[in-house]
Amino acid sequence: MFSEYKELMTRLKATDPQFAELCTQHDALDQQIHDIEAHTEVSTYEHLEDLKKEKLLVKDKVYAQLRKVGAN
Repeated sequence: MFSEYKELMTRLKATDPQFAELCTQHDALDQQIHDIEAHTEVSTYEHLEDLKKEKLLVKDKVYAQLRKVGAN
């Protein structure tokens, strides 16, 4: 996720608990989606779509933080 911000992400994860939590949340959603798509976890189509939407919202929040901090 956002390879162009790799160094900044590493720094923020270590210094900003809220940012670290967003990244953890994104990774957990990503894993859950992967498990459903790999058929190792059972889910409905609707639930999978909800998870994807939630993941996208979290990703948008991560990106907004990166842009905000990167602009300073």
